[in-house]
Amino acid sequence: MSNCPDRETPPEVSLDRLFSGDLLCRQHRRGYRFSVDAVLLAHFVDPQRSPTILDLGTGCGIIPLILFYRHAHQLANVVAIEAQQGLAQLAKENLEQIATHKTCSVIHGEVQKIATLVQPESFDGVVCNPPYYPLKVGRGCSRTEADLARHEVLGRLEDFLAAASFAVKNRGRVYLIYPAERSVELLVLASRDRLQAKRVQYIYSYPDDRQNARLLLLECVKNGGPGVEILAPFHIYGQKNGAFSEQMEHFYAPNRSVR
Repeated sequence: MSNCPDRETPPEVSLDRLFSGDLLCRQHRRGYRFSVDAVLLAHFVDPQRSPTILDLGTGCGIIPLILFYRHAHQLANVVAIEAQQGLAQLAKENLEQIATHKTCSVIHGEVQKIATLVQPESFDGVVCNPPYYPLKVGRGCSRTEADLARHEVLGRLEDFLAAASFAVKNRGRVYLIYPAERSVELLVLASRDRLQAKRVQYIYSYPDDRQNARLLLLECVKNGGPGVEILAPFHIYGQKNGAFSEQMEHFYAPNRSVR
């Protein structure tokens, strides 16, 4: 695996507003920026079962931000790990919004060194949006913030799953989002780390019987028994080239509009 240093932190930072301005998120204008994937994953987490959470590869801290916004009364503690120094600093700045009334910390470190960063089996839940794309054979090392976040340069899928299994308690839960086309790989590797699939949902761009799923949301239980729940398909858009679906609009609605 290639081991590339971070590129110098992009100087320009945007201040983006979510949930009708209730939540602010700092992001690098020319660096890695969170997508709808993070919003989907954050809303897939069950905070009642996972009051203490570890976020592996937090980026700018968007998933902890959403979790605390939606479920502040249920969450006790969140620890976020990020390998890129610039993103880890952004996450710290973003999570200062909730630091006054909830325990939340950011660790700059690599998932391969998880045993030096957190205690084993110390979290009720682990959430993970790992890099989607493997490095191509012969491809040089890209050092842009976005490429390092999207490709398996600083950590492979195996590394994230092993870290999740190390950190989550026995019978604790691990939540992931991953490309649907790599579903088999994800499920096989998760099983090897004693993470049994318990809840699965496929994500589609819009309703169309001819369209393949884009993403997979997966909830695993460490040392869980057999049996998995396959949820109804989720559509990001109501139609091709259309607006968000009603389900997706619900995920972007402020708390006062969510029931």
